[in-house]
Amino acid sequence: MVVADLGNEEIERFKENLYKKDGKALVSKVGNIKNLKESILRAVELIGGFNKVVQKGDEIWLKPNFNTADPPPASSDPEFVKAVIELLFEHGAGRVILGESCMVSLSARKVLAETGMIAKAEEAGAELVFFDEGKWVKVATGGKYLKEVSLPESALKAEKLVYVCCMKTHKWAKFTLSLKLAVGFMKPSERMMLHARHLEEKIADLNLIVNPNLIIMDGRKCFINGGPANGELREPGVILASGDRIAIDIEAIKIIQNYEGISLTQNPWSYTQIRKAAELGIGVKSEEEYAVIS
Repeated sequence: MVVADLGNEEIERFKENLYKKDGKALVSKVGNIKNLKESILRAVELIGGFNKVVQKGDEIWLKPNFNTADPPPASSDPEFVKAVIELLFEHGAGRVILGESCMVSLSARKVLAETGMIAKAEEAGAELVFFDEGKWVKVATGGKYLKEVSLPESALKAEKLVYVCCMKTHKWAKFTLSLKLAVGFMKPSERMMLHARHLEEKIADLNLIVNPNLIIMDGRKCFINGGPANGELREPGVILASGDRIAIDIEAIKIIQNYEGISLTQNPWSYTQIRKAAELGIGVKSEEEYAVIS
């Protein structure tokens, strides 16, 4: 997961986007969802399949969005996460580890129990790691605005990471999609300062050292304003998948922008999270560098 202490060749291997075709990053968009698990599988198959990441016996870390126990899309849908866990095992994973922490005043164990996520994860065979119950390690980001950050020791050596994101706006960061999901790895007490100044720039810096291999986004419901814990709800009814954080976030913003009353009124590429992440080489830099498949 963390690449700051690796050599240049190792860093490039770790950050490589496996979901490309003809040199372009891929983003899938699946609608008309009747069977949840089949639709998630289709979204991933459209960009190349789970086995681009999962090899037989692999340990896969899974990061959902449970900052609070509020219902989707404020938090991940446990049924959605369970379906992803099952699919990872079906494609050869030896272990699936769901790791999470929540806002500073909340216990991750209690939040995941309240939402039913612990029960669903255990039903699917996953292990759970509650970051707030373990040790934290200071890591240099190499960024300008967020110089160092405390990350969970348990997840530092994770070699394969799958994101399960929500689709929602955010009162301070503008939106919470795949780029901001990395904040869930931060020590909760440090997140207050993260929000004090240059929040969006710091999110981009954090993404220099937290790198998902596969991103699956639940866009069946979204917030078009407000967020992260509550907002104005709409139901796009889609699932997205990609290996590129910027590309999938751009497409998610476009989906949100289809509705009236949105808070995201600017060109998606103009938002600081996107612009700074692109400058740092975290993903694509233009729409010509990715393709949408549905």
